[in-house]
Amino acid sequence: VQLQASGGGLVQGGGSLRLSCAASGTIFSINHMAWYRQAPGKQRELVAIITSGGATNYVDSVKGRFTISRDTAKKMVYLQMNSLKPEDTAVYYCNSEQIIPPYAKSWGQGTLVTVSS
Repeated sequence: VQLQASGGGLVQGGGSLRLSCAASGTIFSINHMAWYRQAPGKQRELVAIITSGGATNYVDSVKGRFTISRDTAKKMVYLQMNSLKPEDTAVYYCNSEQIIPPYAKSWGQGTLVTVSS
């Protein structure tokens, strides 16, 4: 599976960004899709996940501000980020995990989000 993330950039606190991730080389519907982020000096953390069936879950710090969605026909996953805070500054990575053997996991190249105060 190849994942191509885009949409990062510099935004003022309180602003919005939408990240996109294009998937190829897979049957998209058999993958859970997720966004992770890694801030400088910190471990990578799961931000949001959307299952193959469309169920979503979020880390507490972004609930009510971020929305993950997927377009199966276009093989795309999105992360709409609103009310951004400086602590959201990180490199954001798109991730996929197949729900059938061999349960392959794949990562995109990351896109940098910088939120100024």
